[in-house]
Amino acid sequence: MLRHEFQPGKLVAGTVLVLAGVLYAGDAGGAWETPWFVAIPLVTGGLCLAGAVAFLTGRVRRRRQGGRTGADPA
Repeated sequence: MLRHEFQPGKLVAGTVLVLAGVLYAGDAGGAWETPWFVAIPLVTGGLCLAGAVAFLTGRVRRRRQGGRTGADPA
């Protein structure tokens, strides 16, 4: 049993922010060279994608819940 509902928008946002952190940690450690301007489109695009996923998830959940009633006919 789940303790809370799955929220894929938060998963996408977290993944993108962790990716940005890994890129700059690798740059700080000397593993590779990451230009400073990479973070802006990465984070902005990731947050826009996360917002779109959260919006679609909400629409799907409302659509599935719309046909249900409080009483169980069985």
